[in-house]
Amino acid sequence: MGLRTAIATPEGKRRYVGRLFSTIAPRYDLITVLLSYGCDRRWKRRLMSLARITPTDAVLDLACGTGDLLFAAARAARLAIGVDLTLPMLRKAALKPSRPAAGLVAGDMLALPLREARFTVVTVGYGLRNVADLDRALDEIARVLAPGGRLLSLDFNRPANPVIRACYLAYLTVVGSALGLMLHGDPDTYRYIPESIRGYPGASGVARLLEQHGFADVRVEPLLGGLMTIHVAHKPR
Repeated sequence: MGLRTAIATPEGKRRYVGRLFSTIAPRYDLITVLLSYGCDRRWKRRLMSLARITPTDAVLDLACGTGDLLFAAARAARLAIGVDLTLPMLRKAALKPSRPAAGLVAGDMLALPLREARFTVVTVGYGLRNVADLDRALDEIARVLAPGGRLLSLDFNRPANPVIRACYLAYLTVVGSALGLMLHGDPDTYRYIPESIRGYPGASGVARLLEQHGFADVRVEPLLGGLMTIHVAHKPR
């Protein structure tokens, strides 16, 4: 079965994403640096700056991976919990040296094992693009956010200009295929990124979905000339 066929349905995408991130967990931190040319950490610092986390905040980091955003939040908040679908990612996060105290939970963004209105901040790094059902994920985020709480999401964009989009996806396909073949013996490993972008609503589409799901003050901060974006939104009081 080809990659595009494998992720064509919600359940197929969920299974594929789970297997993929279990496979790449040992090299995940390296890959994010390589694919972003070292910009990933700067983008995450920008997200944390926009989050304006205080000692009174309770933070939930979804698709927490190896914990970059989670541990940054934990250094400022009274409570920080990370949720990820992939156990190898959580194990790698748990083994990071000198990490601050933070909870690590195995869970699906489509059915969070957390009570409603518990968190004042939800952060997501490269996660909304990977969920099998974006509408359900946004409903779950709205459920666990307290009134007045804020959501911040960093992800790839899907450029609206067809020429720019074609060049962007071609670049990611070539580089992703080379890295996948070199590191895992499978070119499809990181070709998943451009394939996931093809079916993603893009920055403006996600902003509209956030508004449709009841979020307010939705704004998009472009990064890397708009090829990457940070969404910021609030749950109304």
